[in-house]
Amino acid sequence: MTVSHFPEFRLGKVLATSFTATLTERCGEPVERIPVPSRLVDWLAINGLVVGSCTMSQLDHARELRESIHAAATAVANRSPLPSSAVQVINDCSTDGRASVILTSEGGWEWRLGSASVEDALSVIAADAVSIISGERHGKMALCESPTCRAAFFDISRSGTRRWCEMNTCGNREKKARFLANKRKKSSSAG
Repeated sequence: MTVSHFPEFRLGKVLATSFTATLTERCGEPVERIPVPSRLVDWLAINGLVVGSCTMSQLDHARELRESIHAAATAVANRSPLPSSAVQVINDCSTDGRASVILTSEGGWEWRLGSASVEDALSVIAADAVSIISGERHGKMALCESPTCRAAFFDISRSGTRRWCEMNTCGNREKKARFLANKRKKSSSAG
């Protein structure tokens, strides 16, 4: 399978929820965006977490983290208790890596991976998940209103009323569906 046959990544502004978007359409026909280890390497690189390689076992571990973040984020969005198994996976991944934050000479910051391993990268993603799930960062957890998506996302909009994980995908699809339904309704009532 060539790279052109893989679904494109959905990249967001929040690392942890962008990572959960490597599986989309969770309540419809799921789309796996990291089906093979090399795609996880690609996703990590796009997000500034360059690793040398990835095994199938590491990909399985990454998917376990992804699903744990999604479960915990969904619980927060629904104001439900956090699943203890998800908390355990997130905490284990957060402490397993050897990544650290460094100050750049331009006054910004970046992650430095200890051995540039998948485990180091997953620790960065898990740490980001801890910061948004715990409420440490400004914003709130929400669920996409698309009935086939239901992705957990971190709403950092000013109003805090974002309805879709991405306007370009789920938002446009839902608006188009409403428009077509209204059009059908008008044409059936006119005839």
